[in-house]
Amino acid sequence: MSEHETGQPEESAAPETARHALANRRNFMRKVFFASGATAVVTMGGAGAWTALADETTGTATADASASPSGAPSGAPGGGTGGPGNMTITEDFFGLTTDGKRVDDLFTIHSTKVATAPVISAANAFLAGLTDTQKTSTQFTVHSTEWRLWSNIDSYERQGVSLADLTDTQKALGTALLKAALSADGLETTEKIRRINQAAGEAIGNTTAFNEDAFYWTVMGTPSATEPWGFQFDGHHLVVNYFVLGDQVVMSPCFWGSEPTSMEIDGETVAVCQEEVVASLAFINSLTTAQQSIAIESTTKSNESMKAGAFADNTVQEYTGLRGNALTSVQRKKLLGIVEAFVGRAKADAAKVRMSEVSKHLSDTYVTWAGGTADDAAFYVRVHSPVVWVEVDCQSPGPLAGAYGATQGSGATQKHVHSIIRTPNGNDYGKELLRQHYLTSPHHH
Repeated sequence: MSEHETGQPEESAAPETARHALANRRNFMRKVFFASGATAVVTMGGAGAWTALADETTGTATADASASPSGAPSGAPGGGTGGPGNMTITEDFFGLTTDGKRVDDLFTIHSTKVATAPVISAANAFLAGLTDTQKTSTQFTVHSTEWRLWSNIDSYERQGVSLADLTDTQKALGTALLKAALSADGLETTEKIRRINQAAGEAIGNTTAFNEDAFYWTVMGTPSATEPWGFQFDGHHLVVNYFVLGDQVVMSPCFWGSEPTSMEIDGETVAVCQEEVVASLAFINSLTTAQQSIAIESTTKSNESMKAGAFADNTVQEYTGLRGNALTSVQRKKLLGIVEAFVGRAKADAAKVRMSEVSKHLSDTYVTWAGGTADDAAFYVRVHSPVVWVEVDCQSPGPLAGAYGATQGSGATQKHVHSIIRTPNGNDYGKELLRQHYLTSPHHH
């Protein structure tokens, strides 16, 4: 019986065979997760080679693990390069914390008045438009570990159905699903990231790895007005996780990035990831010299600073930097502006609920900065509170450096940006709401 037919949580799901020829490495990890209760080491080969550790740790989050094998991404803890790096992946999801202990009572099941009917309808239409084979490859249980197996790197082999596998009609149904879930800015951002990926691939003569169709759909659970479900849209520099329970929405983790961040395409300048960069610089430059001395931990920017990228769901990171209660009202608005650059990519009603949640914890929000503060400076910023985590990370030129006349591995630049938004204390992927749903719903007892 396939996982999407069992209806069982991921911890008890049966081992499964490969669902997709291009997902063999990812399936191998899944088999280890499902079949082994003991610590196992999975070694993945190829350009995106990495080591993942699957262990049965529960109750605490692990921040470090054994060194990665030769050929593994070498980025800072958090796997900002797209692979686990030197992080562990535990079968048991715990979530981002400051000390390995989750803060309780932050997230509850309640009415938010968010209109989720359009996204439910669009998801059902998308699934109905797939062939039986495509649907089998695409749909998983809402408990599935598949939620956590996303990556922002191009060489990662993904599950689900890719845009390249879809007809024009099926692609349109997928676009309609994104349109139902995202704001106009959010939809435009996804399209621009894909357009730049294609154009940059053409510029360096490698559209096999870099193109606009190497993005994959997966659906977790069955779209419903009452039962939990969600979807994931996953590819190079673009990952959207979208969880729905009734009229509650959790849109995290979401990864947004690009290399380059602006490019001439068919006579038009296409720019992306500008909002988060502009908002971040506006905030840091609103601070006094004394405030900056607390917020800025380093005036230099390394290549890789991201701590909670792909395969870093259980990151442990203490609060550092400048605390929100030390800010003026104008500075607080500018701090919220960084978060809003991400949150605003959801529909307006969902974004309003999320920003209200973030605002309630503004006094307990911390900002940490590394790098310069000039308009064109490379920098890293982390915004961290009990309910939100944002990172904006200017990277060194990578594999698409040739598309904008840069040299791979040279200094960090705003032309290559990685950024992410998460929900700490266990509610990424809506996991905490899912847990409460199964504890409190009589029909699940």
